[in-house]
Amino acid sequence: MHAFATDVPALLLRLDRNPFHHGTLGAVRSLGRCGVEVHAVVEADGGPVARSRYLSAAHRGPEGEPTPDALLDRLAGISERIGRPAVLFAMDDLSAITVSRIAPLLAGRFLVPDQPDDLPARVADKAELAALCARHGIGHPETVVPASAAEAAEAAWRLGLPVVAKWSRPWLLPGGTGLRSTTLISTAAAARRLYERHEEAGSPLLLQRFLPGGPDTDWFFHGCFTGDGRPLLAGSGRKELSWPVRTGLTAVGRWLPDPAVEAAGLRLAERLGYRGILDLDFRRDERGGLRLLDFNPRPGAQFRLFTDAAGLDVVQALYRDLTGQRVPARTGGPGRVFVAENYALLAALKAPRAVARRGAGPVEAAWFSADDPRPFLGMAAAFLGRGADKGVRRFRGALRGVPPQRRRTPRATPRTPAQRQDGTLPDPVEPDRTPAAR
Repeated sequence: MHAFATDVPALLLRLDRNPFHHGTLGAVRSLGRCGVEVHAVVEADGGPVARSRYLSAAHRGPEGEPTPDALLDRLAGISERIGRPAVLFAMDDLSAITVSRIAPLLAGRFLVPDQPDDLPARVADKAELAALCARHGIGHPETVVPASAAEAAEAAWRLGLPVVAKWSRPWLLPGGTGLRSTTLISTAAAARRLYERHEEAGSPLLLQRFLPGGPDTDWFFHGCFTGDGRPLLAGSGRKELSWPVRTGLTAVGRWLPDPAVEAAGLRLAERLGYRGILDLDFRRDERGGLRLLDFNPRPGAQFRLFTDAAGLDVVQALYRDLTGQRVPARTGGPGRVFVAENYALLAALKAPRAVARRGAGPVEAAWFSADDPRPFLGMAAAFLGRGADKGVRRFRGALRGVPPQRRRTPRATPRTPAQRQDGTLPDPVEPDRTPAAR
């Protein structure tokens, strides 16, 4: 492992309330094992991440809607408790967008990448991403942004059913509505009905031509870029299993060099002037052409896949860069395998034929670690409890003669434990219930 100065603390910010976000745990362990004092803004009860031995303190996020003013106020309070400037890592899209917008006001308290022209919001916006790809010569699925319900129905027929429906700014979706950021729809009538909810969704609806998945079709690119636009660390990988199957996050992934994926990722970052960490999702079409599906302006949940032989990853690379330290050249790495245990299990149960291909290479587990076992135990207990709760609800519904798919049980509001006077969360204990992952 390369030695580097670790006297500057780090704060991991996640506004998306997902207790099963293994990317946050990966960042806690990556920096904590090197001796960095790691803080994190996490959900109310801390979740499995708060159990890590490498987390110095868990802090609560803004009350209510995380507006820029509310987040700025909360970050100022956390900075006072930390007591000195810290490197700030945005771990989800909303965090990256909001931090970019308030970055000038964070000077003196936090070190963040200097992003140009509200760039995180522009690339995370699904509709604007399509326009950016067209402008910079990056392949993208054929996309239509309908202006009426009739146009949505017509576009669905023209693109060819089924089609992928996406909300342009998924971070604006209100909770409790049943609206999902991405939906595969099979009828023109469904496209019409979904469009009619665009005011409720808070952003425009877009329709994309569906690209079927299959072996060697789903790829991703991770990179970290310095203030002058140079790539500090970059690599491509292939999804071996995903959850939901063929459409979701990486359950099992492998670091594999692919010149076309790497060239596309580097070219787009350079032309946009991107700074910091990014995560790109690609899919190959039936002709083998690369199509960019998503641009995430923050670390992907599987970023620890791209860890070289000396332990360097994109989070450590950004920490070094923002603290004025040299980032060493990468030493080895391709061939590594990443496994998110809970999602890999679900994918294998849902589609037993869609098994990950075997191959040589070290394995990085998202949750289990011999030197830090408590997050895995907390995740397993919460995941099993969530499954058991669903099973009980379905059983009760069957006794009442209610089809499971028609039953809508509102999610209970998790009980919030008392805060310490300094604003940090108490040490985690086994909760009676764990909020379901979104």
